[in-house]
Amino acid sequence: MSRNKFGFGPIEEPPSPKSRRREVGPMGAAVREAAGSLSESTESLVEQRRQNAADAKAWRNAQDAGRVLITIPLDSVRTDALPRDRLDLDAVATSDEMEELKTSIRERGQKEPIEVFPVDGAYQLKKGWRRLTALRQLQAETGGERFSEVVARVADDGASRIDLYIDMVEENVIREDLSFAEMAQVAITAAQEEGQDAAELVNRIYASLHKMKRSYIRSFVFLLQELDDGLPFPKALSRNLGVDVARRLQSAPGQGAELRGLLASVTSAEDQAAVLSRFLEATPKAGPEAKPAPREKSEKYEFHVGRTKVTARKGECRILSETDFSSIDRKRLQRAIEAFDAVLSQE
Repeated sequence: MSRNKFGFGPIEEPPSPKSRRREVGPMGAAVREAAGSLSESTESLVEQRRQNAADAKAWRNAQDAGRVLITIPLDSVRTDALPRDRLDLDAVATSDEMEELKTSIRERGQKEPIEVFPVDGAYQLKKGWRRLTALRQLQAETGGERFSEVVARVADDGASRIDLYIDMVEENVIREDLSFAEMAQVAITAAQEEGQDAAELVNRIYASLHKMKRSYIRSFVFLLQELDDGLPFPKALSRNLGVDVARRLQSAPGQGAELRGLLASVTSAEDQAAVLSRFLEATPKAGPEAKPAPREKSEKYEFHVGRTKVTARKGECRILSETDFSSIDRKRLQRAIEAFDAVLSQE
């Protein structure tokens, strides 16, 4: 490098400064991390609250629809609000089937809930009498805490009495383990509570059954009402025998008292069947020339012609049938009524 007379060279240009890289310090990194975590936490919290609200709404809807199961003490469940649909509960409680159910619950626990509805701070049984009885027997036999509670579904307490009857019997009807006498007794009891006609209630309580089966139930309703607790073993009565006896009593009014007397000495289901069979054989069938026995004066009586029910009162003859009379030609229906009136006018 050349030098001047003063002995020094030209001043060199200082090197151009390099671009400075700004690094985030520890404090800045901590602040940024805290801010990011707070943002994520806030979003998660909002989402969690949204999910909790949705879950709470779904739970309330399920509770209102009776889909929520709860565990309640055995002694908080009562069974006196609805009569059970089995006539001989004592026999059911000591049956082999009850022992099998107890064994299943003892080994595997209660798998199916009972159904209850709230009444005056307690619960009334709606469905599941056998399961409740099995648990009570197990608790009495073992004293174990595991048998002191029952899993239950709480139903809406705003249902009508008839709706409660319908729900009560549906479970057993689906299992097809109810006799016709038991199903008829449910209709009779419901009718007494509601002040309605038992035969008419059959169509409502057993609406899911075939119309022919409902007809059989109505026959048993008539039979039980006609004999007035005179049938000692109603559950053992077969469908065909019960329906035949009911029809014979309907066609021969006044024979109910005689049949009750014959049944008074019955001691077994076999004896009952034999008495009813002899009654059918001994009662003469009404021929075309046979004159009906004079009826005692009554304000009302009922009988069936096939599937048609006739109720007679002073000034009224009511016909209940599965026939759609509105679909029948008016002139044809008028001729039928005229023929009906002509027969009644004959001496």
